[in-house]
Amino acid sequence: MKKVTIHTLLEKKQKKEPLTWLTAYDFPMAQMEEKAEIDIVLVGDSIGMTVYGYDSTLPVTMDLLIPHTRAVRKGAPNVFLIGDMPYMTYQISKEEAIRNAGRFMAECGCDAIKLEGGREVVDTVKALIKATIP
Repeated sequence: MKKVTIHTLLEKKQKKEPLTWLTAYDFPMAQMEEKAEIDIVLVGDSIGMTVYGYDSTLPVTMDLLIPHTRAVRKGAPNVFLIGDMPYMTYQISKEEAIRNAGRFMAECGCDAIKLEGGREVVDTVKALIKATIP
């Protein structure tokens, strides 16, 4: 499988080809998704409920997600990997958002990060882009 980049995704969109997107939380699942040539893999905060049995995603932290995201990258080196920013990792300040998103990029090899919100996170998204974090 050739490395999926933002350019790969844009090309597929322009050609109206479907994109495939799944979640993975560990090395073996990531290997299967790589073998299936999945385009995009998200390591989401839903791991709290699906793997750890929490009632919500609120207990999920960066320290919990980083090892899982790193394992997924090792198992699927060619997918477009997205790290999901857990609750309160980007809401406090733009600086903290950049620091936490930077961890996903540097420690896990993510291609992009995901955060949730609307107008209230626009300035944070702009700060992340300025810091070259997609």
